Amino acid sequence: MLKLYGGAFSRASIVQWYLEELQVPYEFILLDMKAGEHRQPEYLEINPIGKVPAIMDGDLKLWESGAILLYIAEKYGKNPISLEERAIFSQWVLFGNSTLATGIFVEANREREMPRLLTTLNEIFARQPFLLGDEFTVADVAVGSILAYIPIMLKLDLSEYPAVVNYIQKISERPAFKNSIGKR
Repeated sequence: MLKLYGGAFSRASIVQWYLEELQVPYEFILLDMKAGEHRQPEYLEINPIGKVPAIMDGDLKLWESGAILLYIAEKYGKNPISLEERAIFSQWVLFGNSTLATGIFVEANREREMPRLLTTLNEIFARQPFLLGDEFTVADVAVGSILAYIPIMLKLDLSEYPAVVNYIQKISERPAFKNSIGKR
């Protein structure tokens, strides 16, 4: 069974959300970050950087939430994906973890980056229900999780982006979201 390692308030909840969406059986191993369990030799064997999340799936040890999401999409996703679809998923997962996260959560970047990023996403969500069209995908987990953290952690005014607000509401109502990020 796949093992997911994470802390109480960590990006492991993003991976957990996707596992719940796909109904993949997994064991969640909660590490006590304050006690330094993520710095112990047993865990450093899984992730030598000592960060969470990480997974073990059979003999595979994998860390970095984006890499884990892409692996889960390919291994456990409902439909086989083409090279082109994999590239598009990778583009959006990397965008969520890098460009969007730093544009929103790094305060020094927020004033400059947030309007540009959220305006573009607002235009996308005004045309279609999910990032890539009518179907919820791994791209929605990566990007949606960052967007969903805005009202949870930052309490920023998103009224200029009504389609983004509607999207956050829609994904927040998904049962898998409620069983993972929504429990925070």
